[in-house]
Order: sequence, then C-alpha cells, then structure tokens
Amino acid sequence: MADILKRASIPLFALALSLLAILLAILVSPGFLWVLAVTLPVMLLGLYDYLQRKWVITRNYPVAGRIRWIFYELRPYLRSYIVEDDLHGTPYPFDARNLVHARARGETDTHPFGTERDTDDANHHWLLHSIAAEENPEKNPRVSVGNAQTAKPYSASVLNISAMSFGSLSANAIRALNYGAREGGFYHDTGEGGLSAHHLAHGGDIVWELGSGYFGARDDSGRFDPAAFAETAQHDAVKMTEIKLSQGAKPGHGGLLPAPKVTQEIAEVRKVPAHRDCLSPRSHSAFSTPVEMLEFAAKMRDLSGGKPVGLKLCVGQPYEVFAIMKAILKTGITPEFIVVDGAEGGTGAAPVELSDWVGLPLSEGLVLMRNALVGCGLKDRIRLVASGKIYSGMGLARNLAMGADWCNAARAFMFSIGCIQAQRCHLGTCPTGVTTQDPHRQRGLIPEIQGRHAARFHCKTVEAMVDMVASAGLTHPRDLRPHHLMHRVGPEKSAPMDRIHAFLPPNALLEAPEDTAYADWWRAAQAESFQPAIDLADRRASTEAESRS
Repeated sequence: MADILKRASIPLFALALSLLAILLAILVSPGFLWVLAVTLPVMLLGLYDYLQRKWVITRNYPVAGRIRWIFYELRPYLRSYIVEDDLHGTPYPFDARNLVHARARGETDTHPFGTERDTDDANHHWLLHSIAAEENPEKNPRVSVGNAQTAKPYSASVLNISAMSFGSLSANAIRALNYGAREGGFYHDTGEGGLSAHHLAHGGDIVWELGSGYFGARDDSGRFDPAAFAETAQHDAVKMTEIKLSQGAKPGHGGLLPAPKVTQEIAEVRKVPAHRDCLSPRSHSAFSTPVEMLEFAAKMRDLSGGKPVGLKLCVGQPYEVFAIMKAILKTGITPEFIVVDGAEGGTGAAPVELSDWVGLPLSEGLVLMRNALVGCGLKDRIRLVASGKIYSGMGLARNLAMGADWCNAARAFMFSIGCIQAQRCHLGTCPTGVTTQDPHRQRGLIPEIQGRHAARFHCKTVEAMVDMVASAGLTHPRDLRPHHLMHRVGPEKSAPMDRIHAFLPPNALLEAPEDTAYADWWRAAQAESFQPAIDLADRRASTEAESRS
C-alpha cells in the first residue's frame, strides 16, 4: 500500500495543483472560464493516463510522457530536414532527392565550388576520363531488344521506369508515369498488379510484368489463364512482357496488398475479390524447374504475338543462375532480357529482415549474371538490365560499365512526380498522393504536370550520363567497360573495377568452368531443377582438404 501511495504521489500532487489553480482562477479572475478551458482537458488527460493500463510511460508520467511520443513522431521529419547532412541520409540522401527534384522541375542541377564528397572515403568511386574526349556522342542512346526468336523486337531507352503496381501506387501516379514515358520515349513497367486503364491512359510504352499471382491473367483459382494473357499482351501499347521471379526488397516473400487497398477498381484489374487481402505466393504455380520456366516464357512470347519476354529476379544462390543458363543451352529457348533487381531496391512494404539481410546487392548480382551470360556465350542474345537505387548519370554509367545494357529506376521516378520520401507507403497516407488510394490525397497530383516532370528528369539524367560517356572518349554507353571505373579499396589505394570483381571472358563456363571462381556452383547447377545437384558444403570441404594436402 505504501508503495502504491509513493508511486501515486507525483500525479496526485499534480492533480491537486490543477484543482487548486482552477479554484483560485474562479475566485480571483473573471476570465476563469478561459483558464478552465485550458487546464481541465489537461487534467482529464492526466487522469486518463494515470488510470490506463496499456502504456507504462504515461501511466508513470501522465501527460508529460506524451511529449516523447510527439518527438518520436516528428523524428523522421526533423532528421530528414534538419539533422542529416546532404550525403548520408537513408534510404536516399537529401543530395539525391534534391538532384531528382531539380531536374524534374527544370531547375539548375549544376553545383558550385567543387564536390562535397570525401574523395578519400572507402566507398568513393569515379569514372576515368580521356584526354581525347568524344565530340559527337550518341545523344539518345537506345538498346535493341530481340533475338532470332523475336517476331517484334523493341528499342529501349537506357533508363526506364521500374516495376510499380497499380494498388501500391495511386491511379494519378500511374497516369503521371505513363505520361512521362510517352513524352520521354522510355518504357513503363506495370509491376505485378496487372495492366490497368491508367497504364494505357497516355500511350506510353508498357512492359507488362507477371508475378506469381498472375494478376490480370488468372482464372478463378489463381492459376495462369493463357486466353486472358493473350488478350492483354497483344495490346499495341504492350511492347514486352516480363516474368517476376523475385524482388530485391523482399526476395522469396511474395507480396500482400491489404484488403483496405483492394478497391473495386483494383480488384477488377487484378481479377481478384474486392476488399480482401490480395496475396502473391512465394513461388510460381505455372512452373517449378528451370526448363519449365523457359517453356513458360516461350509460351508467353507466342501468346503475345512474338514480343520480347524477360525474367526479373534478385540474385540469390549462384547455382540457380547457372541452372537457368544450362536450361537455356539445353532447350534453345532464349529470353530476350534479364532484369537483376538489387537487394537495395525499394517496395511499399516489406519485412525488415528481408529488406536488410536477404539477397545480393545490385553490384554483386549484376556481375554474377553478367559472368553467367558471358561465360555461356549468351550475352549477345540476352540483354542485361540493372535495377536498384539508380537516380543519376553516374548510377547509369556505373551499371552499364559493369555489364548492364540499360537501367530501370522506381523511387527516382517517384521523386520526379512529387514523392518526398515521407515513408508512409505502407500506411496509405502518402502526403503527395503517390502511394495512396485516398482520393483527397491524390487530388494534389496532376498527371499531366507531374508526367512532364518525369520526362524532364529522364532527359536530364540521360544527358548527364552521355556527358560522362563523352568524357571517357566513347560514343555510346555500350562501350563502357569495368576498367573505366575506379573504386577505393582503402584510404591510400584504389583499383579499377575489373581488379575488384572477376569478369569472365566469353565461353569460360563452357570451356573450362573448373578454372573459374564459380566451379562448385556450376557443377551444382542442373537444368531440370533449382535444387543443387551436389552437396556444396561437402564439396567445398573436400576441395579445401585436397588443397591442404
């Protein structure tokens, strides 16, 4: 009892003081009602806090404990606008967001007084320029997508809009992005949420992504519907189709659009019940082996009328990448492109452990896929695409030098149409109307205006990359190579990228896989299964034992 009285003494004392203040106000001041209007709500709130049983901090410190909550809510905004420096914020620093916004709005993107970056930092990297800079670089570099199996090849920009679904993005955001794609001459990936009328509103080029939920091309049981797919894939606006195997931000997780976001319109686009959770399974039901996956890709190509078909994945187990290569070699079915999604990629909502700790970052995944394609003699037939935290000309140049043919960006294009990185995507309360289905919040986003911003951002970013290519003495970004990139490997040492990563010569995996760093993974890969053919742990243990002997 004594302990209870001791713990209650401070709030009871505060309560007594409040009552005394009210009494004095009544006795000495004719304006006591104003005093009462201020103190009574605080007193009642304090009484509620003291008696409630849910929160420890406010039970022990009524009213005052709520100050912590206020600052906790304000912390992301204070940090973003006041505390963080320009270069080290996350996920995107102020410098990156400001660059995208400036280019999108047509403001100057030049910088005075020299770089603010620490050129001695261990993460610093740069492009090697040439004394003989190129006077006439390709102003609008394009990439031809297609091989001998393609009836309708496509010419892609070197920068395009990465996969973002209608549902995770608002209707106005989708319309703005598609308007920008048309104006800027680049493509707009639908994400796995199906092809909506908003994607077709302005006539921009479309890449239709099909995930494990087969949204927009599924039957009542959720399985792939060839007839529904063919009807949509043959639309003139759809230039290519894409099989989503995994996503960088949450590989192996699938996806969930919560019931409140599944409006009647979204349900009709996805061919799912409205106002119920919309689940993307972890894996596909249409195939389970590398060979079956390629047969499914060939079927998609045929149903689309011969348009290019690609694969999108976050790279995980290396032997699975090599299993896909072996399946291509075995079946002769060659997808036109492969998108590597880096683990640093974004999403509307993901388990933090998957975002932070699962999947290869873009650089490592890109190099592995590049080596797989080059090592198997397939790079000239299959385009390689990089996706993951790309927002600048340097990001484009870096990934193209490491083997990509073009790049995709999602969050950068979101910034270009108004996103301020409020990080409310998962709550449906995005203040700029980009990632919400709330009509009131969408009202501020005018597709035609923000669409022009997206086109302008694309144009300025490609121009910046072209300038860098010209400074390296090259005509087209496809001429960039790993040795054009330098990277710090210590405070007093740097090395070209081809000394940091191993870049295989053509056909190395076909001619002498045992001489490469991928020998065990290549041996483990099999075209008939995504499972390893050998126990890698045992194999590596025996290899180490042999080397010691």
